[in-house]
Amino acid sequence: MSETLPQALSLSETVAFLESAFPQMDAGGRTYHLVEVGPGLARMRMDHHTRHLRPGGTVSGPSMMALADYALYAAILATLGPVALAVTTSLSFNFLRRPGPAGLVAAARLLKLGRRLAVGEVHITTPDGDSLVCHATGTYAIPPER
Repeated sequence: MSETLPQALSLSETVAFLESAFPQMDAGGRTYHLVEVGPGLARMRMDHHTRHLRPGGTVSGPSMMALADYALYAAILATLGPVALAVTTSLSFNFLRRPGPAGLVAAARLLKLGRRLAVGEVHITTPDGDSLVCHATGTYAIPPER
């Protein structure tokens, strides 16, 4: 993204908004942790928990999808501010490696931020950052009043 984006919310403000708007993400115990935000970016960690595993001991696709969607939404919030009604319109996933039963890290960045749409990508890696396990892209509709 060539243009310079503003940063509307700090890390603590983004976390507070997510906790307020989406308390269901912590149902059963907190496993998603927003660790960094900046203009057009967010980094989120998902802790290892048995509820994220599928048969065979690997992290499930739906768990990685939730991580990617949540991280990309956090990048939008950090850039635009508390836009609760920004909604996902599409998500596309490429599962590249089978992650073992461990936590994962999502690095989200906005590729384009327009008046009505935001487009971004997410790289999901092992905690050490050595193995890219999933690449996702997503588009979000931005409500007209922001």
